[in-house]
Amino acid sequence: MKKKIAIFTTGWGSEILSQFLKGMIASLKDERVDLFLFTCYPTYIDTAPVKKGELNIFTLPDLNDFDGVIIFCSGLGFDEEIDKIIERAKKADVPIILQGGKRDGLSYIGSDNYYATKSMCDHLYNEHHIKSIVFIAGSKDSLDSELRLKAVKDYLEEKGDSDSLLDVYYTRWENAAADRYITRYIEEKKPFPDAFICANDGLAMQTCTTLFENGYEVPRDVLVTGYDYIDDGQIFDPSIASVDQCFSKMGEACGSLWLDLISGKTECESVVIPCEFIPGESCNCYEHRDSNEVRRRFGREAFSKRSTTTYFNRKLSMIDSTVLSCLTFNEFMESLHRLLTLDHNFEGDSFHVLLEPNFGLSIYDTNIKLKKTGYSKSLDVLYSTEDGIVYDSNQFASKDLVPNYDREGKNHLYVFLPLHEADDAFGYIIFRDCMDKVENHFLQTYQSRMSLVFDKFRHALSLDLINKRLIEVMRRDPLTNVNNRIAFEDKEKFLQAEINSESGCDFAIAMFDVNNLKLINDSCGHDVGDTYLIRACRLICNVFKHSPVYRIGGDEFVAVLTGSDYEIRDELVKKLSDSLSPYSKTLPLADDFVSVACGLACYERGKDLSISDIVKRADDLMYKDKARIKGL
Repeated sequence: MKKKIAIFTTGWGSEILSQFLKGMIASLKDERVDLFLFTCYPTYIDTAPVKKGELNIFTLPDLNDFDGVIIFCSGLGFDEEIDKIIERAKKADVPIILQGGKRDGLSYIGSDNYYATKSMCDHLYNEHHIKSIVFIAGSKDSLDSELRLKAVKDYLEEKGDSDSLLDVYYTRWENAAADRYITRYIEEKKPFPDAFICANDGLAMQTCTTLFENGYEVPRDVLVTGYDYIDDGQIFDPSIASVDQCFSKMGEACGSLWLDLISGKTECESVVIPCEFIPGESCNCYEHRDSNEVRRRFGREAFSKRSTTTYFNRKLSMIDSTVLSCLTFNEFMESLHRLLTLDHNFEGDSFHVLLEPNFGLSIYDTNIKLKKTGYSKSLDVLYSTEDGIVYDSNQFASKDLVPNYDREGKNHLYVFLPLHEADDAFGYIIFRDCMDKVENHFLQTYQSRMSLVFDKFRHALSLDLINKRLIEVMRRDPLTNVNNRIAFEDKEKFLQAEINSESGCDFAIAMFDVNNLKLINDSCGHDVGDTYLIRACRLICNVFKHSPVYRIGGDEFVAVLTGSDYEIRDELVKKLSDSLSPYSKTLPLADDFVSVACGLACYERGKDLSISDIVKRADDLMYKDKARIKGL
């Protein structure tokens, strides 16, 4: 039986994360073990509910079911979340390894940022004779960022040149923050440093870009360095001088350390991987590596990547149109399942979409709430295949994580991502063996797009239901519960369209006026009058059973006759007449007294050009009938 390792991080450091995972997979290739990656994409600037909705995926696994917990802190800068995971792992009594972040008494895997940064500073000072530095940092709670900053400060202090550090700016790892800082720096005409040292390659590339946009050239006007030595930094122009933290070697060391922990060879150990500073074009070093060779390689791969991206965007558009065209929750479930069944080339033969059981119910009843912390014990299966085998139930126990999971088969990497809107949990999705998608942020795009379209569908359907209910209320007479004047005006527009299109329809309009209402209201009160109106309306509805009836005034009703009612219209008018009470001008009236005048007019094709012509004829006939009833 395979062992299981839970890995927690965000997906923003996708390239270094994939390098780390590849190293782990390589070190464990001879073991029987699956990796379960729980990842999400929160940012520091997100609202608290959005962050909570993203990080909720960390609550999904029961760590008692795992044989190890690894926290990739280089991608997870939320200390509170790290502490929560550690507490759960300790309660489950499973080995814990922290990458890039330290806690007393826990095993640690990291890289030698400190001495690599000092090596970088030594290169900048001795090779390029710089005299001033601005450090563009990550976040204050990031061990890596703070260690790099400390190395810069220590190096300058050792040289007796601490004043050379002109400024330290914390971006919280947001490239946009670096853009704003550099723009403001230039606008305020501050003394320009000889070098910007950036806490990662993304910040370094953004720094270069903003400098270019403001008329400065790198490395001609200023030097720039980064960290992580990612592919994008290598093909960037200029290629970024960077520190290779050797994440693949870290991953290999992590796998080996986990084996030592579960075998009892060690209880707690720290492993530090040496880093290497690699000069590049951004620090005016063109001879240390052939950046053009890397760029040519990426150029050769650009076509296939573009094709993949085009197909991926097309698939997302198909999901959008499929979901947003659905008019009911059942149609949503069936249509999306059918789409993924017919076309899952991107998702693969092992892919799962699991929904909270209240997702559909909350659409129809706003009082039904979605979970905001954790996931329900049982989830609805929207789509689930494992090795091409379809999960044969509509529900799934969330504690089991993966439908049709095989603990005896080949080793796999499972990636879990949350579906949510703010802190309302919709469910989660699972990809398998998707390292390429981890690297290129496709997972983040897929997850955020699916969450968005699910939320749009949910709100659109809820609003549609609310609107229908409001329209129903707006078109309904509150006393008699038949249609009201607004509804009849809509019906008139429809009938007018039928006349205009010469559709050949046959219909008649019957006008009704309830007699003696004023006498009853004045003598017995409006409550008795209302009861009388309801009794009269019920009689009209019982006679004209297949025709919509409308109350268009205090004592006025109208019915539109089509189909079978139209065919026997004369019989129905006679039936109504036979059901009426003898007319009386004086009180008391019988308890079942009903007196109604009626006039019916048929649409005459070729003669009637307006619905108002038919209504007027019916109204005239109704008044003639009223006169007859009253003996006038």
